[in-house]
Amino acid sequence: METLTIAKSIMYFLIAGLFEIGGGYLVWLWIRDDKPIMYAVMGAVVLMAYAIIPTLQPADFGRVYATYGGVFIVLSLLWGWGIDGIKPDRFDLIGGAIALIGVTIIMYWPRN
Repeated sequence: METLTIAKSIMYFLIAGLFEIGGGYLVWLWIRDDKPIMYAVMGAVVLMAYAIIPTLQPADFGRVYATYGGVFIVLSLLWGWGIDGIKPDRFDLIGGAIALIGVTIIMYWPRN
Protein backbone atom coordinates (compact mmCIF):
# COMPACT_ATOMS: atom_id res chain seq x y z
CA MET A 1 0.00 0.00 0.00
CA GLU A 2 1.29 3.46 -0.86
CA THR A 3 2.18 5.96 1.89
CA LEU A 4 -0.58 8.39 0.88
CA THR A 5 -3.15 5.59 0.86
CA ILE A 6 -2.06 4.51 4.34
CA ALA A 7 -2.21 8.09 5.62
CA LYS A 8 -5.74 8.53 4.25
CA SER A 9 -6.76 5.18 5.71
CA ILE A 10 -5.50 6.17 9.16
CA MET A 11 -7.35 9.48 8.87
CA TYR A 12 -10.57 7.61 8.02
CA PHE A 13 -10.13 5.35 11.05
CA LEU A 14 -9.62 8.36 13.33
CA ILE A 15 -12.63 10.21 11.95
CA ALA A 16 -14.79 7.08 12.16
CA GLY A 17 -13.69 6.57 15.76
CA LEU A 18 -14.50 10.13 16.75
CA PHE A 19 -17.91 9.85 15.11
CA GLU A 20 -18.78 6.50 16.64
CA ILE A 21 -17.54 7.32 20.11
CA GLY A 22 -18.94 10.87 19.96
CA GLY A 23 -22.33 9.70 18.73
CA GLY A 24 -22.48 6.95 21.32
CA TYR A 25 -21.43 9.42 24.00
CA LEU A 26 -24.29 11.75 23.09
CA VAL A 27 -26.77 8.87 23.45
CA TRP A 28 -25.04 7.90 26.72
CA LEU A 29 -25.53 11.44 28.04
CA TRP A 30 -29.20 11.41 27.03
CA ILE A 31 -29.88 8.13 28.85
CA ARG A 32 -27.43 8.20 31.75
CA ASP A 33 -27.27 11.94 32.50
CA ASP A 34 -30.88 12.78 31.64
CA LYS A 35 -29.97 15.20 28.86
CA PRO A 36 -32.63 16.44 26.40
CA ILE A 37 -33.77 14.21 23.53
CA MET A 38 -31.76 16.35 21.10
CA TYR A 39 -28.63 14.65 22.45
CA ALA A 40 -30.00 11.33 21.23
CA VAL A 41 -31.00 12.81 17.87
CA MET A 42 -27.57 14.37 17.38
CA GLY A 43 -25.97 11.10 18.48
CA ALA A 44 -28.01 9.18 15.91
CA VAL A 45 -26.99 11.58 13.12
CA VAL A 46 -23.32 11.35 14.08
CA LEU A 47 -23.55 7.54 14.26
CA MET A 48 -25.08 7.46 10.78
CA ALA A 49 -22.16 9.54 9.48
CA TYR A 50 -19.82 7.08 11.19
CA ALA A 51 -21.42 4.21 9.26
CA ILE A 52 -20.50 5.87 5.95
CA ILE A 53 -16.85 6.64 6.66
CA PRO A 54 -15.49 3.04 6.66
CA THR A 55 -16.77 2.59 3.10
CA LEU A 56 -13.94 4.92 2.03
CA GLN A 57 -11.29 2.47 3.23
CA PRO A 58 -9.07 0.69 0.66
CA ALA A 59 -9.84 -2.83 1.89
CA ASP A 60 -12.69 -5.28 2.20
CA PHE A 61 -15.40 -5.06 4.88
CA GLY A 62 -14.05 -7.75 7.19
CA ARG A 63 -10.52 -6.41 7.24
CA VAL A 64 -11.67 -2.82 7.73
CA TYR A 65 -13.99 -3.66 10.62
CA ALA A 66 -11.47 -5.98 12.27
CA THR A 67 -8.91 -3.21 12.12
CA TYR A 68 -11.39 -0.62 13.29
CA GLY A 69 -12.06 -2.71 16.41
CA GLY A 70 -8.47 -2.23 17.54
CA VAL A 71 -8.47 1.45 16.67
CA PHE A 72 -11.73 1.81 18.62
CA ILE A 73 -10.04 0.33 21.70
CA VAL A 74 -7.34 2.97 21.72
CA LEU A 75 -9.64 5.88 20.84
CA SER A 76 -12.06 4.83 23.58
CA LEU A 77 -9.28 4.92 26.15
CA LEU A 78 -8.19 8.34 24.89
CA TRP A 79 -11.80 9.61 24.97
CA GLY A 80 -12.21 8.38 28.54
CA TRP A 81 -9.01 10.15 29.53
CA GLY A 82 -9.68 13.41 27.68
CA ILE A 83 -13.44 13.75 28.22
CA ASP A 84 -14.14 11.84 31.44
CA GLY A 85 -10.75 12.31 33.08
CA ILE A 86 -10.13 8.56 33.52
CA LYS A 87 -6.39 8.13 32.99
CA PRO A 88 -5.45 4.83 31.33
CA ASP A 89 -3.41 2.57 33.59
CA ARG A 90 -0.47 0.47 32.46
CA PHE A 91 -2.72 -2.46 31.55
CA ASP A 92 -4.87 -0.19 29.37
CA LEU A 93 -1.70 1.03 27.67
CA ILE A 94 -0.34 -2.48 27.17
CA GLY A 95 -3.66 -3.72 25.80
CA GLY A 96 -3.97 -0.69 23.52
CA ALA A 97 -0.45 -1.22 22.20
CA ILE A 98 -1.16 -4.88 21.50
CA ALA A 99 -4.37 -3.90 19.68
CA LEU A 100 -2.50 -1.36 17.52
CA ILE A 101 0.17 -3.90 16.64
CA GLY A 102 -2.57 -6.32 15.61
CA VAL A 103 -4.45 -3.83 13.47
CA THR A 104 -1.27 -2.70 11.76
CA ILE A 105 -0.60 -6.29 10.74
CA ILE A 106 -4.20 -6.89 9.66
CA MET A 107 -4.63 -3.73 7.61
CA TYR A 108 -1.19 -2.70 6.37
CA TRP A 109 1.07 -5.76 6.21
CA PRO A 110 2.20 -6.30 2.61
CA ARG A 111 0.42 -9.17 0.87
CA ASN A 112 1.14 -10.99 -2.36
